[in-house]
Amino acid sequence: LYFHGGGYFSCGLDTHRPVVASISRRAQARVLSVDYRLAPEHPCPAAVDDALAWYRDVLSDTPADQIVIAGDSAGGGLVMACLQAALQQGLPMPAGAVLFSPWVDLASTGESINTQAHTDVMFNPENLVDAAQFYLAGRSATDPVASPLYGDMAGLPPLLIFASQSEILLSDATRLHDKALAAGVSSQLVLQPNMPHVWPIMVMLPEAKVSLRQVAAFMRERVPGL
Repeated sequence: LYFHGGGYFSCGLDTHRPVVASISRRAQARVLSVDYRLAPEHPCPAAVDDALAWYRDVLSDTPADQIVIAGDSAGGGLVMACLQAALQQGLPMPAGAVLFSPWVDLASTGESINTQAHTDVMFNPENLVDAAQFYLAGRSATDPVASPLYGDMAGLPPLLIFASQSEILLSDATRLHDKALAAGVSSQLVLQPNMPHVWPIMVMLPEAKVSLRQVAAFMRERVPGL
């Protein structure tokens, strides 16, 4: 189950078709890519509601231990928000979750927002503030529904997190990893130097191919019979 990135206000099924197809091919798995509602017309929690509805739908005919949820950037944050909401509603957890450069703190409190501002080739801090305002629409930036870094990690499935050491969202990934481990969640953090934000979705890059092989291996390890 894949949730695309795009700051909660852009991108869609077409923009992320290459990475979805690559994951499907490498893992020999069916992939459902979700076209959730976008801000500013549909602010938080519309995306989370849609993600949870899709997860419920998949659970209706697929055992939880046969499901892996993945997403990039805002889609990675949406993965975490969906999992936390699913836990609160008593739904079974999937076999694992894969996060590419997850955006999990819309309050932008991570130190890399400033320390990596001159090395990130895709974003600057102002970009994040603008996108967050579109999505939050007055909601607190530390509300776990929008910023799952502030939510409860206990009971989550194993995580595989990717982040570039050069991106401003590096601290989102490292803090998520640390908080998950502190809550007893299995979490693997893959850091890559000198790469752009969400490089694994840029499927023609040699580094992306390596990362997607890691994703396929993670899925095979977690899902019986894959």
